[in-house]
Amino acid sequence: MQSNKKRILLADDHAVVRNGFRMILNAQDDLEVVGEAANGRETVELAVSLQPDIVVMDVTMPELNGIEAARRLGDAVPRARILALSMHKDGVYVREILKAGAKGYLLKDSSEDDLLSAVRAVGRGEGFLSPGVADAVLNDYRKHVTNPLDLLTSREREVLQWIAEGKTNKEIAQALTLSVYTVEAHRGRIMEKLNLHSTGELVRFAMRNGVID
Repeated sequence: MQSNKKRILLADDHAVVRNGFRMILNAQDDLEVVGEAANGRETVELAVSLQPDIVVMDVTMPELNGIEAARRLGDAVPRARILALSMHKDGVYVREILKAGAKGYLLKDSSEDDLLSAVRAVGRGEGFLSPGVADAVLNDYRKHVTNPLDLLTSREREVLQWIAEGKTNKEIAQALTLSVYTVEAHRGRIMEKLNLHSTGELVRFAMRNGVID
């Protein structure tokens, strides 16, 4: 049904890119491109007048770059969700545009399926990161996070404490009613996120950061 379509504003300074994206998006039953902009300033103006659900926007545009445009869109059109487009895999670009309010980051060389997945995820209010930038984001976040514990989920912090207290994977699994496999996966993710390589390093980290005495 027409009224259920997500309304999209496309912003990119290359007409060829916009044309390609418009054709892909307009071919979907649930998506509709309602406007196009060639620079950041025009993007903000059009977003205010069109009130789109989603703004698919290049990070590097003339007159007003995507990062600054995203900040202004957050103030001017808070309901619009932003999917950033870029050629850059550098974590700095991703960090800055997400900090500015974008919900997703899609590399321009992504497949058609990835584009549609990204647009729909952002339209639902979910985040989306191109697989090609996930590592860069994690590394960048590691460098800029003030407390490394902030990298961990609540469950991962819980598992970290059990490991630091000397419990085996089996004991942790029983205590938390998880499978041993799940505990092993948590342990692996904790070590990857904190850039640690042994249980001894994990224990020392836990002591240094007040997880255990």
